[in-house]
Amino acid sequence: MNPRITLKTLCEAKKNGRPISMITCYDFATAILLEQAGTQSLLVGDTLAQVILGHDTTLPVTMDTMIALTAAVRRGAPNVFLVGDMPFLSYTVSTAEAISNAGRFMAQAGCDAVKVEVDHRHLDVVAALDRAGIPVMAHLGLRPQAIRQTGLCTQGRTAENGLNLIEQAQAMVRAGAQLLLLECVTAEVAGEITRRAEVPVISCGSGPECDGQVLVLHDLLGLPQASGAKFTKAYAQIGKFIEDAAKQYVTDVHERRFPDTEHSYHISAQEHQRLKSLLDSTP
Repeated sequence: MNPRITLKTLCEAKKNGRPISMITCYDFATAILLEQAGTQSLLVGDTLAQVILGHDTTLPVTMDTMIALTAAVRRGAPNVFLVGDMPFLSYTVSTAEAISNAGRFMAQAGCDAVKVEVDHRHLDVVAALDRAGIPVMAHLGLRPQAIRQTGLCTQGRTAENGLNLIEQAQAMVRAGAQLLLLECVTAEVAGEITRRAEVPVISCGSGPECDGQVLVLHDLLGLPQASGAKFTKAYAQIGKFIEDAAKQYVTDVHERRFPDTEHSYHISAQEHQRLKSLLDSTP
């Protein structure tokens, strides 16, 4: 059994220059495989709205859905560092609601931390969660939950914007964030943030200088709904294997090759004969 990965484990990895691996995950069976592969951290991202539920954005996913699937991932991977993604409007209405919803991730789903998409306006939320004893991963840079306000574009392309991101990252750590996630931030700015931060910094399309990397599972495996973004890399094309397997199954069913005798349950010859006799004697 793999040793339990904790926040202390990740902080020691940063201190010693050991890269941190994180993958998004949304179900029990996949979680088993990813833990066996040695993945240190799993993020149950609100990307499930798109890759699992088929929505165009992350916005429609609910707390109840997030909790149910995060708990399933924890059952499949009991020893990874598990991060639950706070969905849209679950932490911005009030600090009391933010604490209550984050608490559900900890108590009901077994999370080690929660992730919140934030900028300078959310420092009070980060501080409140920290006071409540809930480890926070502050998500900076491109924020999909703010898509209606900001669109989807790379962050840190100008010196002024880069400085703003660096200052926001430092403010989040001062407010109590235990980890940072940088999405689509230029590699140079992400590197500056990482060098200045006392906490582990995870890159989602933010270059190689961060303390760790995260990929969406569907991008990693070449599954449908993969984003195809520049920063992603498909390590396999599992979607093609699934499609081919399903095609073979459909063909076998249509041509009555499946199920065959080997894949069926059978009554004994003696009992089968008795059954026939009973049927023959039934009016």
